[in-house]
Amino acid sequence: MKVDKYNYPEGYYYDKHHFWARIEDDVVIMGMTEYATNSAGDLVFIEMVEPGKKVQQDKAFLSVESGKWVGRVFAPVSGEIVEVNEELEFEPMLVNQDPYDKGWIVKIKPSQLEMELANLLTVENLSEWLEPEIERQKKLQAKKGF
Repeated sequence: MKVDKYNYPEGYYYDKHHFWARIEDDVVIMGMTEYATNSAGDLVFIEMVEPGKKVQQDKAFLSVESGKWVGRVFAPVSGEIVEVNEELEFEPMLVNQDPYDKGWIVKIKPSQLEMELANLLTVENLSEWLEPEIERQKKLQAKKGF
């Protein structure tokens, strides 16, 4: 599905911090949406965390940096980090180049998945929240002369 010019794959879950979650077996793979990577610009650094770190839904657990921006990464679900995309340490641009596949950030073993999925958006209800968000961003950029 496309919202404005941004892709949002079906079968994924999305949060209001512009991160996505995809469930594979008993693990949640997460990353940044195409909109988020476009807004941030080319990523130059991603803070690496160690497997075993506990995360909570909607709480920041690491940061990413581009030439113009430093942002926090929020967990889409609560649980434990079981794997980190180690390629991002040396190639953070993978997140920009392929945000929904090779640019994944971490894998989380969820602790409250069924309950927390209700807090996330799907392609069915994403555009009603995202379209006004994109319009707000465009107006801000116009005011700043971008």
